[in-house]
Amino acid sequence: MKNAVLSTNKLCKTFSSSGIQQHVLKNLDMEIYEGDFTVIMGPSGAGKSTLLYALSGMDKPTLGDILFAGRDISSLTNDRLAVFRRDNCGFIFQQIYLLDNMSILDNILACGLLVSKNRQAVAERAKQLLRQLNLDESMWRKFPSQISGGEAQRAGIARALINNPKIIFADEPTGALNSANGQAVLDALTEINEHGQSVVMVTHDLRSARRGNRILYLQDGLIRGECQLGEYVRGDEARHNRLGSFLAEMGW
Repeated sequence: MKNAVLSTNKLCKTFSSSGIQQHVLKNLDMEIYEGDFTVIMGPSGAGKSTLLYALSGMDKPTLGDILFAGRDISSLTNDRLAVFRRDNCGFIFQQIYLLDNMSILDNILACGLLVSKNRQAVAERAKQLLRQLNLDESMWRKFPSQISGGEAQRAGIARALINNPKIIFADEPTGALNSANGQAVLDALTEINEHGQSVVMVTHDLRSARRGNRILYLQDGLIRGECQLGEYVRGDEARHNRLGSFLAEMGW
């Protein structure tokens, strides 16, 4: 039986605007299991990104508890949350937040050196990750503006992995990419998951969703359904049909 690396208990998130309260997450209970590639889907406005930010400690819930490896992070101060995120989480977003005035390699080193002062060890890990993600040495000294969107996103994955996080959070990581670059990023995420890395990804894209082994459907602030897809196999038509049937059942 898999261990839950992350769980919530009666998680609520409410936003207020002009005196009107919007209840985005409503007493939500869920678990994220170690080594899973969990995909969160649902209609626009369902609260998918809000949930991702709460799970990762980037935003605080209004009510409820978030347990990360058994530790309650929901009541941590902002400073402690920042340390928690640095030590335990990696982030990949639709917008590629690489620093324009730093090379690809230096972008990754800057993140790694926040945790370890052993520059040589951090540099070796950064180069290993770049090779693993099929970014050859000729790119390492280039700036983000000098490479493609897909290459920059893969560099962002290397940066997310540099501190050996327990879990990777990805928010629409292929949303701004063309088909070929998006495929390369999905391949990279699939490969790191196959090596045991836990991944939680929000997406509305079927091609991306098929990479997960577990699909959670979020609607009206609650998990309305779950679909187990098993290990990803390229070209598995049954997997495609199973996901399509599940989403149709959910009314997607």
